[in-house]
Amino acid sequence: MSTEKIATVRLGTDGPLVGVQGFGAMGISEFYGDTDEAAARDTLEAALEAGVTLIDTADIYGRGANEEFLAPFVAKHRDEITLATKFAVERTDDPHHRGIRNDPAYIRAAVEGSLRRLGVDVIDLYYMHRRDPAVPLAESVGAMAELVERGLVKQLGLSEVTGAELREAHAVHPIAALQSEWSLFSRDVERSAVGAAAELGVTFVPYSPLGRGFLTGAFADATTDLSGGDFRQFQPRFTGDNARRNAALLEPVREVAEAHGATPAQIALAWVQQRADVHGLTVVPIPGTRKRARLLENAAATRIPLSERELAALEPIAAQVAGDRYPDMSSTSAAREA
Repeated sequence: MSTEKIATVRLGTDGPLVGVQGFGAMGISEFYGDTDEAAARDTLEAALEAGVTLIDTADIYGRGANEEFLAPFVAKHRDEITLATKFAVERTDDPHHRGIRNDPAYIRAAVEGSLRRLGVDVIDLYYMHRRDPAVPLAESVGAMAELVERGLVKQLGLSEVTGAELREAHAVHPIAALQSEWSLFSRDVERSAVGAAAELGVTFVPYSPLGRGFLTGAFADATTDLSGGDFRQFQPRFTGDNARRNAALLEPVREVAEAHGATPAQIALAWVQQRADVHGLTVVPIPGTRKRARLLENAAATRIPLSERELAALEPIAAQVAGDRYPDMSSTSAAREA
């Protein structure tokens, strides 16, 4: 498989050039079952070889273990990568409960923790992982802006906010990136967030661009074993009749993939990538994987152009998806726009 480097785009209006596809590191630490650490480290090296330079983590992943895992790779390649991490989701001893903290004191403590675990003096892109509507947005973004002033953070990002919230935050301090779920299965961000990002010059960073793996076709018979620490066993789209109905929606994805000599995953990623042209903004999806071969497959998707006819064939899918993105959608932008 080709190791030709992918194209680059600018992060925000005045940030660094990054690969047009990034790397989501969440699954290295938990959520998708056990990880072969040696294979995961090899995958990170493959990412850099392919030109995938935006590396995305969060303090919640593995309760900080994900940031610690990345630290040696970051130290080795600090000048070659753009490092993104997030704060705001607070885990408790109850595995089913997660709080959201946006208050300034929490933000100041969170960034210090991330800097320590990552072994760096500055974070390139620092996201508010989720919004707590009880805390004024200007107060939270103001505290984030102070981190920029102190030289601890270079650029600011938000995750799962509405278009109105993005505009409000951007008025306090420039926002470089907006990260939210966006895929052939999840298009609620197109209601307002995408348009606002395009208007403000904010880079859109789609997470779960493969629908947490469903768009790869791996769940086509709806019987895949999701035990062993795989959090998808609790996700509405992967359970019971929802899974069977959603599997049936993949036929046009397979047909387009066959025409290109590609995989369904590559077509799903190419579709997300092509949203840049459709909506007039910069798009850097962050698929995650723990395997070198899959990383190279994902990167190759950036070079697959989809025709208007193919885009039309894929257009109806999202409206037919059964089940919400999460069991509890209350912390997503979609909930606040409903």
